[in-house]
Amino acid sequence: MPAPSAMRCLNAAGHLEDGFVRYAYRPFDTRWLYWEGDTKLLDEKRADYKPHIFDGNLWLSAVPRLRRDAAESQTALTTNIASLHLNEWSASMFPAWLRDDGFATNQAAVQRRPNLSLSAERYLDRLGLGVDDLFHHVIATLHDADYRTANAGALRVEWPRIPLTGWPDGGRDAQGAAGALAESAALGRKLAALLDTDTPVVGVTTGALRPELAAVAVPATTDGGNMAGDDFAVSAGWGHFGQGDAVMPGQGRVVERDYTAAEQAALGDAISKLGETTFDVYLNERAYWRNLPAAVWNYQLGGYQVLKKWLSYRESRVLDRALRPGEVQHFIDTARRVAAIVQLDPRLMPER
Repeated sequence: MPAPSAMRCLNAAGHLEDGFVRYAYRPFDTRWLYWEGDTKLLDEKRADYKPHIFDGNLWLSAVPRLRRDAAESQTALTTNIASLHLNEWSASMFPAWLRDDGFATNQAAVQRRPNLSLSAERYLDRLGLGVDDLFHHVIATLHDADYRTANAGALRVEWPRIPLTGWPDGGRDAQGAAGALAESAALGRKLAALLDTDTPVVGVTTGALRPELAAVAVPATTDGGNMAGDDFAVSAGWGHFGQGDAVMPGQGRVVERDYTAAEQAALGDAISKLGETTFDVYLNERAYWRNLPAAVWNYQLGGYQVLKKWLSYRESRVLDRALRPGEVQHFIDTARRVAAIVQLDPRLMPER
């Protein structure tokens, strides 16, 4: 709860019309909340932060040193205001663009400038590319397992350093450098769409689903019926209140098993990346999500086991209500996003 002094200030000032915003609380866990920049209502005021949140701007998280396993994916991505601890303690958020109203001529449009150093601008100009290309190259790099393994020691003690072909002036083969960066950026754009839960992805969360994804996280019940009524209540022990209002994760109920013949057929060659076993994840004694492959259920981003973390905040004793059907679907969509990330291959991903 906010401090009494913050509440008194808010009550005296009244509510802002645009105060209700989308808020990236944890990876794949975006919520609505009331944002106030003049008091310490949340973690910090950060009044200079919100103006740079606007349509079309992307943000990624990074920290100067990792507290967790550098072999895991480390950077989260959002288009929204983010928690100070989005995926690491006191993570910094880096935007592709900054608002710049100094020379605004069209008051209806957001005036913006790339969030680049002069040397980075010169490099991209030489290659004929832009800040969005560089931004998505960074996303692709930070999610690349080979990069994280090769640089594990450095990532634990300093900011991540991103390789740039032909830096600082494009090198002798500027065309080749541009092609390499553009190819990496294309992969980064596909990753960005999968990481941003507000972005629908054809074949993954909307449209005709890819067969191996349609078989993941299927809602089910122990008696073969459809979920209804009390089935939406999460009571399997996924979370509880600890000291103060902190939510602590619980063990929950999850059953590891072999794939069924039908699941094997649907997943096909994807099993080699998704894992040789799968899990059924229970909301309660009767309802569960069927078939979360091992690599999906165990997937971590910045140290959080993302699906288990999401469930810990939705335990009925914590949430004080059952899940809504849309929240059950969000869990399904997130599992399928993760499955697509785990097996990401540019040749397999449909165009957005």
